[in-house]
Amino acid sequence: MPRPGPDKTMSLRDAVAAFVHDGDTVSLEGFTHLIPTAAGHEIIRQGRRDLTVVRMTADIVVDQMLAGGCVRKLVSSFVGNSSAGSLGRLRRRVEHADPEPLEFEEYSHYGMICRYLAGAQRLPFYPLRSYAGSDLPRVNPDIRKVASPYGDEQIYVVPPVNPDVTIIHAQRADRAGNTQIWGLTGIQAEAVYAAEKAIVVVEEIVADEVIRSDPNRTVVPAHAVDAVVEVPRGAHPSFAQGYYDRDNAFYRAWSGISRDKEKLAAWMAEWVHGTADHAEYVAKLGAESWAGLAVGEAWSEPVNYGRRLQK
Repeated sequence: MPRPGPDKTMSLRDAVAAFVHDGDTVSLEGFTHLIPTAAGHEIIRQGRRDLTVVRMTADIVVDQMLAGGCVRKLVSSFVGNSSAGSLGRLRRRVEHADPEPLEFEEYSHYGMICRYLAGAQRLPFYPLRSYAGSDLPRVNPDIRKVASPYGDEQIYVVPPVNPDVTIIHAQRADRAGNTQIWGLTGIQAEAVYAAEKAIVVVEEIVADEVIRSDPNRTVVPAHAVDAVVEVPRGAHPSFAQGYYDRDNAFYRAWSGISRDKEKLAAWMAEWVHGTADHAEYVAKLGAESWAGLAVGEAWSEPVNYGRRLQK
């Protein structure tokens, strides 16, 4: 039986303090579910400034980090409140430079995937066809064309992205950082491999034997992880498949909160700056709220991986 790897468990406060610094490029990935909200809140609490945030789907956690004064530049392929409205702080920064301009670098979803692939593979660029007929190359000079070395064709390329740190949320990991995700897997693994450092926040830390019992569910291996942090319910208001549901009421409410500067400031003061950590945030939401987000069971069938018979 293989030996367990080194223990990389940390508190979220210590992980952010160790790996997120002013001026860093920080990737926060998780598509639809497993959004690293708790990590975003801790970055706000620690007062990080001048960050370049890379997130394919810039949503509520980005709006909150903007409200916290953390972000100088946003790199994204989608901006919005996940089908429930707008992001008030982000719109004021982009449309009115209020309270200051936001540098915004836009790609398509696949363009961002290609950037992560190039970053993870340490390639100088990544080719793609999907910008043909698009206006994006006109507004983003980093979307360029190069000549194919195999013919006369010109093809679009995008540059790699190599964050200083990538932060993802996941369902579970062992203490060494072998991280398992099920449901929508998104681009988390590529974002981790593209980064210099990686923090994995999970719903629970489990025994090595649990991870080894289902190895194909390990999306991010331990060698790519620098810190493992257990933060139950750390993806709220998004969901964690199998743990809790999406808080649709929160998403619907956010447009009104973020649209009003005073309401937004009050929400940040109460729910982020006014809580010491995510455990206090969870407790503040209350048992009734969490009961409404409870999910039923839908177990996967067991799989026989087989093993060599001892002779």
